[in-house]
Amino acid sequence: MAVKTHTWVTLWFILTAPVIFWDVGYCFMRPRSMLGGDLHWIWKPYEIYQNVDYVYGTKALEENDGFTNAQSFLNVVETLMNLAYVYLAHVSGWSPAPLIGFAAVTMTLSKTILYWLQEYYCGFCAIGHNTMSDLIIYWIIPNGLWIVIPSFIVVRLGKDIAASLHVAERAATKTASGKQK
Repeated sequence: MAVKTHTWVTLWFILTAPVIFWDVGYCFMRPRSMLGGDLHWIWKPYEIYQNVDYVYGTKALEENDGFTNAQSFLNVVETLMNLAYVYLAHVSGWSPAPLIGFAAVTMTLSKTILYWLQEYYCGFCAIGHNTMSDLIIYWIIPNGLWIVIPSFIVVRLGKDIAASLHVAERAATKTASGKQK
């Protein structure tokens, strides 16, 4: 059975990979990537973001907060899985490829929700200092995309996997009933 693919899912996986690797680079290269660091020119937009979200800022680095790099490490795993899905679905035509994509995007969604819940349960300790407009523009909208789009992908790939399982079940049932006669 051919792998069912969706252009918008593939585009999300491909287009987000460089963004994620750029973000990972910023996190793993701190403090050199931060304002004042010799490599900051590569991550100039983070000059704003490190002051919007303290998880990305000096405070977390000075406190040796491991969450920033831990979530970045998981970003690498998720992105490699996303790219594996793209290769396995579009190049190899491997029928279980949607399971890889589903697992990867479930990781992304879960980790992003965890990130939001961490903020809620710590009393907005890393973002609560922002104005509402800065919070919306620099934190809610960009981070919200990582909840909304992965949610749609989870549903889409989940339906595809369920449909494949249904076809397989019907084929197995038909084969089993043919053997009984």
